[in-house]
Amino acid sequence: MNDIVSVNGISKSFGPISALFDVSLSVQQGLVTAIVGDNGSGKSTLIKLLSGNLAPDAGTITVEGREHTRLTIAQALQMGIRTVYQDLSLDDWKNSYENIFLGHERMRGPFLDRRRMEWEAADLLKRLEIKIPDLTQPVRVLSGGQRQGIATARAMLQPGRLLLLDEPTAAMGIRESHQTMQLLRRLRQEGHTLLIVSHDIYQVFGIADRIFVMRAGRCIADIMTQDSSPEELHHLILEREQGVAE
Repeated sequence: MNDIVSVNGISKSFGPISALFDVSLSVQQGLVTAIVGDNGSGKSTLIKLLSGNLAPDAGTITVEGREHTRLTIAQALQMGIRTVYQDLSLDDWKNSYENIFLGHERMRGPFLDRRRMEWEAADLLKRLEIKIPDLTQPVRVLSGGQRQGIATARAMLQPGRLLLLDEPTAAMGIRESHQTMQLLRRLRQEGHTLLIVSHDIYQVFGIADRIFVMRAGRCIADIMTQDSSPEELHHLILEREQGVAE
């Protein structure tokens, strides 16, 4: 199975703080890969390197066999890497279809083609089974799960080869988290390649094919979920953490 993206010996520091140290991992086509770890483990920094928002201090990023010392945002987008950030980056004062087409607005001559954007947004949301009762309402009135759905739909608007999701269920209730995980399972069933960053081992275990565990900027475990269980992974993490701390 082909690697869509891999990082090799990646390190990144912010002043005296080492966020990532000699991290190597890969994302295979058609699989759901998860990166789990506590706050400060380096998960989000890694996502920002892959999406082009940060440059590594050392190491390389390989996309479809081509090696890069860093990616820019434009390069990542051109290579089909789409990112849904933890803060979702939605414009609260715009409505659902305006947010989905943000930066990719449909035009009719010099004017916005709002009817076309609303129709295309409704069609995309229907395909993704994301339920938004009124696409003309500002997104600030939507629930956390609905807002996550809008951000994911925006990332899916343009064809891509990899979807990165940074803490997709952060600050959500049980029902909203369940809805979001159902959406990710549907994307998996459609054959999309996902990289999910999370602090919740038990939650991602039900959807991920492969899990990398981060601690203090290092990758301390790499397991295939079919060969393990949440409990076994938890024990493995405790053992590896003790080894890192010593």
